[in-house]
This record gives sequence, C-alpha cells and structure tokens, in this order.
Amino acid sequence: MNRLSGKVAIVTGASQGMGEEHAKAFVREGAKVILTDLNEVDGQAIAAALGPNAMFIRHDVASESDWANVVALGEARFGKINVLVNNAGIIGPIKKTGDMSLDDYLKVCAVNQTGVFLGMRAVLPAMVAAKGGSILNISSISGMVANIGSPNLAYVGSKFAVRGMTKQAAVEYGPDNIRVNSIHPGYVKTPMMVAATDEDGGGAASDIPLRRFAEVAEISNLAIFLASDESSFITGTEHVIDGGMIAA
Repeated sequence: MNRLSGKVAIVTGASQGMGEEHAKAFVREGAKVILTDLNEVDGQAIAAALGPNAMFIRHDVASESDWANVVALGEARFGKINVLVNNAGIIGPIKKTGDMSLDDYLKVCAVNQTGVFLGMRAVLPAMVAAKGGSILNISSISGMVANIGSPNLAYVGSKFAVRGMTKQAAVEYGPDNIRVNSIHPGYVKTPMMVAATDEDGGGAASDIPLRRFAEVAEISNLAIFLASDESSFITGTEHVIDGGMIAA
C-alpha cells in the first residue's frame, strides 16, 4: 500500500473498464485521483464511492478547452498533477480500409490519438516546473502488430501513433525527469472488449498462450508500477501485457 503516496493523477475514461480499475487502484495506493469521462453518472458515483481522495470531471479528451478545465479544477482541489493516465479510447467500426469513411477514421483518431497529445500537452508545464512526473499512454497490442480477422485501420493506426508519440515525448522531456511510457494490453475483460468479441474469454482465448483474457486488475498493477517511483529509470518504452499473444 501507499506506493503512490504523494501522487496526484488524472485517469481518463474512468467510468468503466480499465480506467475505473486504474482509478480505484491508484486511490488504494495513496494517490489523489481526478477521474474523467463523458459518462458523468457512473463517473460521479465511482468518485463518490472512492471518498475524499477522488473527484470526477466530465471530459471530452478531444477537446482542448476540456483539458484546460480538468487540469485547473484538479490542481485547485489536489495540487500539482504529477501522473497522467491517458486511458480513454474507442474501437470504432470494424471495417476494411476501403470501406471506412473519413468521418469514422477521424472520430477514432480524435479520441485515441489527439486526446493523448492534448493530455500530455496539458500536464507537461506543471511537470516541467516540478522537475518530475510520469505519463502512461494506454495503447494496445494493435500498436505493436496488425489486426488479423478484425480490420480497423483507424484503431491500429491510432494505437501505433500512441507508441511513437510516447517515445518522442520521453526523449524530449527526459532531462526534466518526466517519464513517458506506453502500455499495450491484449484481450482484457472490460465491457468494451467483451462486447467487441461477443464473449468473456472463451473462444478468443484459444489464441492466447495463457488461455484466458487478462483481468483488469492485472493491467492496473502494471500502471501502478509505472506511475510509482519504483520505475524511476524506465521511460520511452512499450510494455506489452497480452498473455503471450503476439510472442509467436
């Protein structure tokens, strides 16, 4: 416990799935957490249940003004932000490249890619002033390899972009003691993934060497490590957590 004592963290997409679990785990480990999401009802309920070390702000990650509001309100409540978890993301339509509309492509990139850029840009000034911070960008194994049997150029492209953006930011801000890393989950038991695969880890799990989907808490354990001072010499790296799925 208290591995994140003294940390003030923003967790986007925190009204369900991985974001919800990250927020809960961070509070358990001593952090003060700003939960953000478009889903205000669930987000407010989760923050209230977590107690005085959590707050919720309605937030469109593709909105520059929303990011400014999150940082301002979060810092007014808890002090300077030193951890950012860019978790919010959408899958978008499962379509072959030739069948995807420009609107569909841009919508996915706005959340998954532009949202990550805006988030990093919003917190970096405070982190530079404090001479330290940790940014976690949640990508996917689709940011490491192409999807087979589930075509979605927008999703894959955005997740590869997150991987590259992470490395560039890490190089730029290493001298300021700001660490930037990406997390690349495989199949995880979240509502979004269960809906996308129409199962909870049965048939699809046969492609995974460990023969199961990840529990959400397993991803949060990695996020806690990367947000904490335990990972103080780790930056600019991708952390694959997929049960061995892309090892072959």
